[in-house]
Order: sequence, then structure tokens, then C-alpha cells
Amino acid sequence: MSDDAICHPCADIVTLTLNPAVDVSYEFVQLLADQKTHATSTRFDPGGNGINVAQALKELFVCAHSCCVVAGHIGRLLQTLLRHSLDDPHCIEVIGETRINATLLQQEPAVQYEVTGQGPLLSAMALQDVRDKIAALAGTGIAVLTGSLPPGVPQGFYAQMIAELRKQGARVVLDAHGKALQQGIAARPFLIKPNSYELRQLTGQALPRRADLIQAARQLQQKGIDYVCVSLGGEGALLIGPEQGFFASAPAIAVRSTVGAGDSMVAGLVAAFAQDQRPEEALRLAVACGSATAAQPGTGLFAHNDLDPLLRQIEVESLAL
Repeated sequence: MSDDAICHPCADIVTLTLNPAVDVSYEFVQLLADQKTHATSTRFDPGGNGINVAQALKELFVCAHSCCVVAGHIGRLLQTLLRHSLDDPHCIEVIGETRINATLLQQEPAVQYEVTGQGPLLSAMALQDVRDKIAALAGTGIAVLTGSLPPGVPQGFYAQMIAELRKQGARVVLDAHGKALQQGIAARPFLIKPNSYELRQLTGQALPRRADLIQAARQLQQKGIDYVCVSLGGEGALLIGPEQGFFASAPAIAVRSTVGAGDSMVAGLVAAFAQDQRPEEALRLAVACGSATAAQPGTGLFAHNDLDPLLRQIEVESLAL
């Protein structure tokens, strides 16, 4: 991707972040109990899965709307950060305080710690505002529903939104976990992206071999989901569609932080499908985006200039389904 790339025209895309955060990341040599630790570097980033997806889409020169719920003084700081990092942020303000998340990156030995806060309580009125805003911004395009549910939000909220968005002709990408994912699958989104651990949780099976993962993903896909992408960390990823399946190997990188890697994969998939690319190319781009983010420190995401060398390394093979 060249530096003079421009924003590609595509179907309307909107990402939702119900429980955003200001992400603070610290790098330091070693964390010692009961002693003050001085950071060698510090970052402040707008956080939340949907926000990450929207940031990654911007790096891919794919225009997207983003909707998030903000509250209090931290919410105002978050809005300031969003104005500098997203193409079209839409913030719904509620009572309470937006959370702060912390990522601690120790160098010796290399260890990553993550501490997440709890977001504000969302009322039924606020959730209706969210549904209305997402429906209006998505149109018949793509809506990305991702991330944890804050207090006051029922586990079936994503499922309800999927059903409503499908009625208006939108394609829904769901990247959630636990009951929110289970109930969302029943509403038949366009695409889901569990990792191998989440796939094992969904099926209640060990799935020790790649063939087992492929079969489990295929069974999920046949429940009415167009595409199931299973991220396999350093091994790569699977993409199972209605007619074909693919496996993409991961490129060789030095992993610095896995924060945001899954969101970057989602962005790669969304960007490719929004531009009607072939599924195998969507998977290749997704793996490149996820790998490029894993090579960044703290909560930083990839830059578009990082992708070309990785794309050339990634081999995609067809699977027998």
C-alpha cells in the first residue's frame, strides 16, 4: 500500500463500542512488589474493540462511521482522542464515568498484564439511542458489533441488534464472547471471528487438531452464518464460507503486544468484504493486519506501511470441506 493511497469508496460501515475506554500502556524493565516502578514509555489511546476496528479501517483507507457511549470527565478526554484518530465518530453521552484500561509491558522477563475497568450503567433509553444511531449509520452496509457489554446491557442485546439490522438489509459482523456470542450466533450474523479458545467454549469440545477446528467452524457456519473466521494466534487463521474454506499461515514477526490484534483482523475482513474482494484475499489481509498490530508496543495498532512485507509472506491454502 502506497503513501498516496486514498480512502476507497465502499458500502456504509459503522462500528459500535458500547464500553469504550481510555487505554493507558506502560513499558518498564521489571515490576517489583511494593516498589515504585518507573516507565520507560507511556501511551494514551482511545480504547474499545469497535474503536480499534474503526482506527484500523482508517489505516486501510476505508471510510467508516463509529458509534460509542461516553460518560464523565474520562469520556470527554476520550472524545478528544477520537477526533484525532477516527474519520467520523458519533458519541452518545450517558451518566457515569468512562473506564480506564491499563496495559503493563514488562521487559525482563517479557510479560504482559492487562487491567480493565468497569464502564457506566446504561439505561434502556441509552440503548434505544444506540440502536437508532447504528441503524441509521449502517443503512444496507456493514455494522460491526464487538466488545464487552457494560452494566445494564442484557446478554441478548447484540442478537436483538443483528435481527433488526438484517431486516433493513445490513450485514452484521459480530466479535464477542460468552453468552453474547452464543445468542448472537442464533440471530445469524454475516460473519463471526472467534479465536480457537472461544470456538472450544462454543462447542464444548477439546478440538485438538486443525481438522477438528475446521469441522467445528463449518458446523457453526451452517447455522446460517455466511463466514466464520477462527484466529489461531501465531499459527494463522481459518475462514470458512458457504462454498469454500481457507487457511492462512501467519508471517514471522517479533510479538510485542497482542492488544488490538483481533480487532485489526476484523478490520481487514470488513475492508475486504466491503470492497467485494475474494474471501481468500480477505483472510490474507486480516492475518496481515493482526500480525502487524501484534508487532507494535502497548495498545498501538498497525500502520498501512507495515502491511506489504507481511502480505507477501502469507500463504493461503484452500480447504476440503
